[in-house]
Amino acid sequence: MNQSMPLGDGLTGAQPSTMAQIGEFLAAGGPVVAILLAMSVIAVTLIVLKCWQFYGARFADRDKTAYAIRLHQSGRTDAALAALSGTRSPAARTLTVALTGLSRRDIKESTVREEVTRRAIGEIEKLRSLLRPLEVIGSVAPLLGLFGTVLGMINAFQQLEAAGNNVNPAILSGGIWEALLTTAVGLAVAIPVVMILNWFERIVERTGHDIEDVVTQAFTEDLTADQMGASGTVADPVKVPAE
Repeated sequence: MNQSMPLGDGLTGAQPSTMAQIGEFLAAGGPVVAILLAMSVIAVTLIVLKCWQFYGARFADRDKTAYAIRLHQSGRTDAALAALSGTRSPAARTLTVALTGLSRRDIKESTVREEVTRRAIGEIEKLRSLLRPLEVIGSVAPLLGLFGTVLGMINAFQQLEAAGNNVNPAILSGGIWEALLTTAVGLAVAIPVVMILNWFERIVERTGHDIEDVVTQAFTEDLTADQMGASGTVADPVKVPAE
């Protein structure tokens, strides 16, 4: 029983020490570090939201869109629409609009193309949402850190000037490391944000290419002979994954 008391005291004593270190860190960096930490929290929130959005987009449904295209090009548009039912990928939703319009004889192909283009642009814009704030954070964070460093250096030299002949090297060195702290924090925030932003933009770029590819195939014919069987049916259809 007596042996457990020091352990509890040690745990309770460590918490104020950690909070004190965080307080000293914020005090050394000043308001610039506090702003950068707030920006990092915002960036993490946006990244989590984008990952959830991309997960729900089901980008792995490329097999279904490829299968639906082959059905449509073989004259089985209704079967192609049935294969696309329930899919949530941007390319599959856009292809569904295209095939639905093409299956209706009362709508001109030019009208269908315009509607498909509008839907495709809307899908891409949905994927690009929240990317601009991440771009702003990735570009502003290092500049804000540099701004804090400049302010810290000005303050350090002012203290050095006020010391006069009683110059203490600790004053200058302490002011410099505190000034450089903001630049370090700014880079620590910006580097991962920029890397993840580039990854997100690559996903959006690839999705835009997939949408353009499937829509083009919906309005054209497959000129490769090995895609179709002699009877005009789909040759070796891919296996559609179950939902």
